[in-house]
Amino acid sequence: MTVVRYLGKVIMRGTQFTSGCTERSVIELWEKQTLDQEDISSANAILEIRPFQVRLHHLDGKREVTVQTDTFQVARIAYCTADHHVSANIFAWLYREINDDLSYQIDCHAVECGSKLEAKKLAHTMMEAFKKTFSSMKSDGQIHNSNSSEEVKSATSDDG
Repeated sequence: MTVVRYLGKVIMRGTQFTSGCTERSVIELWEKQTLDQEDISSANAILEIRPFQVRLHHLDGKREVTVQTDTFQVARIAYCTADHHVSANIFAWLYREINDDLSYQIDCHAVECGSKLEAKKLAHTMMEAFKKTFSSMKSDGQIHNSNSSEEVKSATSDDG
């Protein structure tokens, strides 16, 4: 578990998940946060990456865990990166959010870590979680061999 500052989320446009694809969204979130807060380094969440899900535990003003927790299924994470020009301490991931009408949108979520190394470690941990999830889904028959190479390409990590 890593203490972070959750910057928020924005809806992504486009479906090409390559190096730099989160940069515009991260800049938007970064600029919004720096305008909204005087102390931009204040932690407000704990990010927990597990093999099948990621949990974002929100903290209150006293830095205690609240009941509000966002849960993300690892299988729906399309991309993650710790490589951003606006700040080397930012870790971001793209998440396939399913709407009520069963359509989906891609949301870019971002957190600011205490250091560049922490951000890189989160990217590595997320990729390891994806590998475990993918392996389990494959062995359970949820993913067939003919699609496996394309699935791996669709969920990638860019940890610099």
